[in-house]
Amino acid sequence: MYTRRDAFKKMAVAAGTFAAASSAIAAVTDACFSARTPPQSEGPFYPVNDQLDKDTDLTQVTGGLGKAKGQMIFVTGTILDQNCRPIKGARIEIWQACESGRYNHPNDESGLPLDRNFQYWGIAHTGTDGKYIFKTIKPGSYPAGSGWIRPPHIHYKVSALGFHELTTQLYFSGDPLNDKDLILKALPSADQKKVVVPLSPAGPEFNPNSLLGDFSITLQRVV
Repeated sequence: MYTRRDAFKKMAVAAGTFAAASSAIAAVTDACFSARTPPQSEGPFYPVNDQLDKDTDLTQVTGGLGKAKGQMIFVTGTILDQNCRPIKGARIEIWQACESGRYNHPNDESGLPLDRNFQYWGIAHTGTDGKYIFKTIKPGSYPAGSGWIRPPHIHYKVSALGFHELTTQLYFSGDPLNDKDLILKALPSADQKKVVVPLSPAGPEFNPNSLLGDFSITLQRVV
């Protein structure tokens, strides 16, 4: 016999299940929000001259015969919203120095050699899974001021419809210059960890002797 007490028990179980699910969703949302990628400066070398070749492979220039100098790396990741959901159609731009530490930019007066086989700037777009990948090289360090040498880093600019555009930088774990970099050290310690990426040997599906790093990025939705 189904009694009123049974009904109340069933309602209580349902309410408890809903509350637990709501708490789990809130926990995921909070975790994603706390993991949001910190912004960093664009720097003086954002590309100003358009180039025909700006695909996701920076290790060679279309029509060229040579390969870029330096350690080949793949940087990949997922572009996420604040609820950890992948963002489709996000645009990711990266730009960086070549192995010598030189940017292909008129404001770079370092005198370091350019690499005519390096692309310097690439653009990717995410699919339904929010993922992206670039094939590039680990950039060189370069002097940025008196007694200040910037560690190897890659600049990112990420945009998607309905989200705030994010400009940030990726650094590499274990580089001794990280601890002395004025831009990286300006971030709180917890945020520094979000933009420093370890590199590990890439799998057999990648080029031999290449390295792989994962840099997932969280964007904030426009309210």
